[in-house]
Amino acid sequence: MDGLIALVNRIQRACTVLGDFPDDRNSLPSLWDSLPTIVVVGGQSSGKSSVLESFVGRDFLPRGSGIVTRRPLVLQLNQIENGQQDYAQFLHTGNKRITDFSAVRKEIEDETDRVTGKKKQISPLPINLSIYSPNVVNLTLIDLPGLTKVAVEGQPEGIVQEIENLVRSYVEKPNCIILAITPANQDVATSDAMKLAREVDPKGERTFGVLTKLDLMDKGTNALDVLEGRSYRLQHPWVGVVNRSQADINRNVNVNAARRSEREFFASSPDYGHIHSRLGSEYLAKLLSKQLETVIKARIPGIMSMISKRIDDLEAELDYLGRPTAIDAGAQLYTILELCRAFDRIFHEHLDGGRPGGDRIYEIFDYQLPSALKKLPVDRHLSLQNVKKVVCEADGYQPHLIAPEQGYRRLIEGALNFFRGPAEASVDAVHFILKELVRKSVGETKELKRFPTLQADLAAAANAALERFRDASKKYVLFLVDMESSYLTVDFFRRLPQEGDRMGNPTAANVDRYTEDHFKAISTNVSSYISQVSESFRRTIPKAVVHCQVRQAKQALLDHFYTKVGRYETPEFARLLDEDPVLMEKRQRCARRLELYNSARNEIDSVLWAR
Repeated sequence: MDGLIALVNRIQRACTVLGDFPDDRNSLPSLWDSLPTIVVVGGQSSGKSSVLESFVGRDFLPRGSGIVTRRPLVLQLNQIENGQQDYAQFLHTGNKRITDFSAVRKEIEDETDRVTGKKKQISPLPINLSIYSPNVVNLTLIDLPGLTKVAVEGQPEGIVQEIENLVRSYVEKPNCIILAITPANQDVATSDAMKLAREVDPKGERTFGVLTKLDLMDKGTNALDVLEGRSYRLQHPWVGVVNRSQADINRNVNVNAARRSEREFFASSPDYGHIHSRLGSEYLAKLLSKQLETVIKARIPGIMSMISKRIDDLEAELDYLGRPTAIDAGAQLYTILELCRAFDRIFHEHLDGGRPGGDRIYEIFDYQLPSALKKLPVDRHLSLQNVKKVVCEADGYQPHLIAPEQGYRRLIEGALNFFRGPAEASVDAVHFILKELVRKSVGETKELKRFPTLQADLAAAANAALERFRDASKKYVLFLVDMESSYLTVDFFRRLPQEGDRMGNPTAANVDRYTEDHFKAISTNVSSYISQVSESFRRTIPKAVVHCQVRQAKQALLDHFYTKVGRYETPEFARLLDEDPVLMEKRQRCARRLELYNSARNEIDSVLWAR
């Protein structure tokens, strides 16, 4: 029997240590909520503290008037081997062992005041206390603030409802075993504990009734009608206990002595002697332990199913958040390169059409560049006035004979200078799109979100590479423009005399070399040549930009970064793989929960197979 209960105790302890507890704010439900728990419910001064101390055999709970228990106390009793010393551990103090149980009482009071202050306010934040002793049975109990009907001085007006809401939040859970404490000198029908238990457990399937202070009943009266189930029936038997009196507490009568007095009271009582074996705090502890085992057995299939489902959910969440990184340099370098390749794949998808973005580069070549070329001020440059001015300046004192070659060259060179603007603009436009695709790709690489330093360094390296590609591309397209200016097509000049013949004989053209028709012919010829060059630029500029920028971005975007990272040592790897603290904490919490669930499943399996 103790095997299953001890196992649940260990799992519940692990839940509290790892944060898998009812007050936890994780998105996934808590394993704690799926495990059976025993919740102690009763009115103020009903004897709850005495019942709990009788289970432990130690004085360790605060006492006094009014609300003494102002935070839930999760009390885990753990049986250890005979001969070992009793000790206690609080979750909030780590592994510190406390053997002086008066210090346990003081720590409960101090920890309560740290959260609630000293004004008798309450808090739903539990205190977790584990007690290890050879004299206890394996149990986990939750002691809650005592139910009350009236707020006393120093308490807020809503304290009555606040306490009831807190108690309900525990007893409403289907896995909760309710230990309803009622003083025997009080009518059970008016018991706050029984009233609440009946509301949340109308069939009494989860409720154990406990009558305290049987020795304080008026002479000639007894509680047999309740204890034997005649006046208030539950599915589980009522248990009567005798608490230490206030005089016993004042005289420091220890709990073990009180247990002996309790046994003697029931054994010698004319009212209760015939059922004395079913009364007392020792019997109550064993009864609860047996019931807890029964509930655990019944819940095992559901618990195992829930654990398996949570393991799957946590595995998926951990995959999304990322697995822990390695600590050796080689594995860290491999991790960094894998993350870079993940980014590179997404960037390629944007360029190649798997993701949006690459089509905007085509729009630059198909719409923006042709439109910019059409808007160039070539017509203004080839106006009759400007043509005449350029040609005359090129002739100097020596008039041209047939075709003004120097004038043609100057007009063409001047017109070709206009193409530098659209060429550079195309390079800059593609560069802007590539930078935007890098930014989007970095953001869409989920694996990189864990490592903001690596994410920033990778983005900086990619943008630096794009700057180099842009400079090379801009230099290349301007070379194209300069090449056109440096060498004019010979066929163009060879056609000029023929065109001059069609206009008339050369001599006449020479005589009338400054007529309007002559300059119109020059303008037309240059315009024809510029249109031919413009069409060539429309094809070659995109080729140059794609070759120098887009193709390089696909093939060599992170080459410099890879070379740089390859020379790193372990400290630099650690810097790059320094995770976002919020994400790291979330992943670590997820990993701890996964470890808890795997351990719980394995332990349950081992206990079941051993039975």
